[in-house]
Amino acid sequence: MSEARKWVTMGDVAARAGVGTITVSRALRTPGKVSQTTLAKVQKAVAELGYVLDETAGALSSQRSRIVGALVSTLEESVFATTLRGLSEGLAEGGLQLLLSATQYDPETEAALIPTLLGRRPEALVLTSDRHTPDARALLERAALPVLELWDLPERPVHVAVGFSNRAAGSAMTRHLIDTGRRRIAFVGLDRAHDSRGHLRLEGYRDCLRDLSDERVLLLPPRRGATGPDYGAQGLREVLRRWPDTQALICVSDTLAAGAWCEAMRAGLSVPDRIALTGFGDFDMAGSSGLALTTIRIDGAAIGRRAAELILSGDMERGTRIDLGFSLIRRASS
Repeated sequence: MSEARKWVTMGDVAARAGVGTITVSRALRTPGKVSQTTLAKVQKAVAELGYVLDETAGALSSQRSRIVGALVSTLEESVFATTLRGLSEGLAEGGLQLLLSATQYDPETEAALIPTLLGRRPEALVLTSDRHTPDARALLERAALPVLELWDLPERPVHVAVGFSNRAAGSAMTRHLIDTGRRRIAFVGLDRAHDSRGHLRLEGYRDCLRDLSDERVLLLPPRRGATGPDYGAQGLREVLRRWPDTQALICVSDTLAAGAWCEAMRAGLSVPDRIALTGFGDFDMAGSSGLALTTIRIDGAAIGRRAAELILSGDMERGTRIDLGFSLIRRASS
């Protein structure tokens, strides 16, 4: 029979360190309030015993969980990595931690996860989507905590929105290509019904082309195991098959643009002379030392930090929309 195991308690740490349990609690939660000698004793005992602070007990006594729940549309391709970093670092300054899950752009998955996170009694809930099921939205509106929607600016946020206009970004990129003399411009993205940001970028493209050229839109169905570069390569092939005279390709993300560029090289197509390529996100590979890709730069870290500041300050008026903007970065691909 295996040996029975039990959690190490604060009392165990106190006994090992030769101090009281209140001193241990103070050393772990507010180390600046104990002497360096006492702190060293407690830290040594914690390390030796493998003690983990029981946050559930603290939450029960203080009515605070010290966690913020976050539901992210995807954890693939690091789309939201900088936002999560800015959010996590900002929250840590106020003693809060991030509890994270992914929805895969599915409102039904989000609706199932929201009660799970709310059951943890978080200080706030952060979402990277503004597309919610009616029941989920009703639950969010009734919840007695701040709800922050990031990466877009919905007309009617649940509580507060921090982001930028994806539609304006799509329009700015299309206008850039028109200004450089291209008229036959295609747009390639994924056919995900609930990817509001991708659809808004497409609407921005359509806003500019409405009176100038025919619309060339290719939305690829998602398939299991495929990555952004896979879709980009497939997208360029299909666009040129349908519209051989296409002069420029707007990709819904940098990862799609990377795949399109690789496909162009395989096909012997010069970028940007034969076809200009653009992306969205300004990921590391898009920079001048990488692909030198024309793209839209979003300060994801600033979005995360601003959300953390709002949560820590508690200064949030329902219906607030905070626009942190975007930058169009022109490089060699256009």
